[in-house]
Amino acid sequence: MRWVLSGVVQGVGFRPFVYRLAQRHGVSGWVKNRTGQVEVVACGSADQLEAFAGDLIARAPAISQPEIQQVESPGPLAFERFEILDSESNPHSDIHLPVDYFVCDDCLHELNDPSDRRYRYPFINCTQCGPRYTLIDSLPYDRENTSMRSFRLCSQCEHEYLDPADRRFHAEPVACPVCGPQLQYKCADTVIRNTPQALDACVQALGDGLIIAVKGVGGYHLMCDAGNPDAITRLRLHKPRPHKPLAVMFENIPSITDWCGENSLCEDEEKLLRSPSRPVVLARKKHPSQFQDLAPGLGELGVMLPYSPLHHLLLNDFGGPLVATSANISGEPVLTDADAVEERLAHIADAFLHHDRPIVRPADDSVYRNINGKPRPLRLGRGRAPLEMPLPFTLEKPVLAVGGHTKNTLCLAWQDRAVISPHIGDMGSLRSEQVFATLVDDLQVLYDVQVEEIVCDLHGGYSTTRWASHRNVPSHAVQHHVAHASALAGEYDPRRNWLVFSWDGVGLGDDEHLWGGEGLYGRPGQWRRVSSMREFRLPGGEKAGRDPWRSAAGLCWEVGRDWPTSEHELLHQAWQKKMNAPLTSAVGRLFDAAAAIAGVCTTTSFEGQGPMWLEALCKHEARPVLLPLCEDVNGIWRSDWEPLLDYLLDSHDASEDKAACFHASMARALIEQVLKLSSLHPVDAVGLCGGVFQNRVLTELVINELKDKGIAVVINQQIPMNDAGLCFGQVVEHAANYTGS
Repeated sequence: MRWVLSGVVQGVGFRPFVYRLAQRHGVSGWVKNRTGQVEVVACGSADQLEAFAGDLIARAPAISQPEIQQVESPGPLAFERFEILDSESNPHSDIHLPVDYFVCDDCLHELNDPSDRRYRYPFINCTQCGPRYTLIDSLPYDRENTSMRSFRLCSQCEHEYLDPADRRFHAEPVACPVCGPQLQYKCADTVIRNTPQALDACVQALGDGLIIAVKGVGGYHLMCDAGNPDAITRLRLHKPRPHKPLAVMFENIPSITDWCGENSLCEDEEKLLRSPSRPVVLARKKHPSQFQDLAPGLGELGVMLPYSPLHHLLLNDFGGPLVATSANISGEPVLTDADAVEERLAHIADAFLHHDRPIVRPADDSVYRNINGKPRPLRLGRGRAPLEMPLPFTLEKPVLAVGGHTKNTLCLAWQDRAVISPHIGDMGSLRSEQVFATLVDDLQVLYDVQVEEIVCDLHGGYSTTRWASHRNVPSHAVQHHVAHASALAGEYDPRRNWLVFSWDGVGLGDDEHLWGGEGLYGRPGQWRRVSSMREFRLPGGEKAGRDPWRSAAGLCWEVGRDWPTSEHELLHQAWQKKMNAPLTSAVGRLFDAAAAIAGVCTTTSFEGQGPMWLEALCKHEARPVLLPLCEDVNGIWRSDWEPLLDYLLDSHDASEDKAACFHASMARALIEQVLKLSSLHPVDAVGLCGGVFQNRVLTELVINELKDKGIAVVINQQIPMNDAGLCFGQVVEHAANYTGS
């Protein structure tokens, strides 16, 4: 019999697994890689082949995801034994790129075994674990096509690499202290090139309160003692990152619960933390005042477990948790090159722990938050991306969707497949645009796909939109909130009659206004705007994203209420003349305004700070302020925020009470829209998408109350509901518009 298997079958030890399986079942034949696929031919009795075929799927390696594409009988064949043949290229490839994995238990055992030749070696790995995506130059996934090709295998490693019965058979990053990558510690004029000594020096420096730039799997982290307030203060001062939360790496789950509390993690969150992808997970604090230096103003702390052998050594030797935040200039992709790190981060890092295994492309850490009982992705990165999503239709031409401006990701789609890139970052900087352009080329080369169409956002000011307009292939624009809605529908079932609420900061609408509180009815390719919020003029336009007081002023001025104008008189005059004061319906800006009026946050140092701090203040249920819902002249049902503004301005309630009331009122307004619109239209599914619904309090209030009314609500599970999911929605919407899908 002959089988062709696709899915995640390369870079996961699948060929040695098949070899060992053949020995178990006593069959002869061969297995080989074809680009993106594995081909197996086996000879034996009917019973042997049936059992062998069943185990190809049932006993497959845990990090693989095999799918049998073809099964056939090639006729009578005879082989003396079972072999692993050399890889071959396949012009009709079905490529599935492996992601970066953690270090497995078998390798950890060797790492901590003094009798093992890889004892305390920071780059130990095997076919079951280790880096993949960040070291692959091209496919097929063989050593000469990775950044490991410059490390010539010693005789012992070569023996393991060539032995089909060995756990390291064709483990492409395989290495040992004799032939593999090495550490280098650099502090001022001191350079230590001996790996054990470099590691010891780094641990000593962390204990002394220094900030170290540490090279990992997909880039550098800035690391320091998570229990040293002075080190954290210096890190925040020089990054600069005065308020944005910092992720912390812990040795194990018990150490997380010791810090954060017994109920800080649910079962699914613990499972996710221990999974091969090892993302950052937002764990609940014992109380909001806890860890104010690590996550000021928030009720959660971003936690992670070590995923590389180097991290395990650092955590074990240091004996406590370490801050592990991305080594980058704020908003840019994580840095991967030693020279660039030393040049650009010298004002932050006191020392550097480098290694000489090149990182081909950056991959930041993935981030998840539990919303409505399940961890949901806020950012896709190392271990989770490239993320493959099946399409419920077949594309006529390969498409590249370039996403939006913030939290940028790319989506390459062809036939019935879509691949979402890891997190790139906020566009607009040279570094972001360089990584963006490189990734555009990389994805096409790696997947052997040539893009014939490009899809972008409607906003002509986005650098991604400008980039798309200068390519030599046709480009198509998709409205921002339509892309959000299509991303959600595409993740579930795009053929339903959807009522989707797309709430976020701002996105350019079809009418040139700044949308952000939209209800869309229909399905991909047929969306109709049916609800929104009352509009107001936003003083300063895009500047309002970092200055919540601007949104507050705009609301007040819209209804003739006072906002302190002594220092903003010129702005008020510009607003009155409608100069740089665009109309907006954005719920994100309403959250900003509420944070400012409640005295929670008037200016911010990172995106979403005001709404995040406002959410963290919600400790109890509150009676909502009812917002009138009326149909405008265009047939759009709009909720009027003015009564809520009156409460926020006139109430003497504490900030906590105002925060709870605001969330309850916004949830009630959305519920009223659902009930009204579902009475007017046949609705199969209700969905919530856009960055606002990363807010757990708001989202769960809406879902739980609608559930009590017999209305089920869905939110994204596999892709981020924020702008990182736009690219996938652009593909879905484009396909519906231009292929008739």
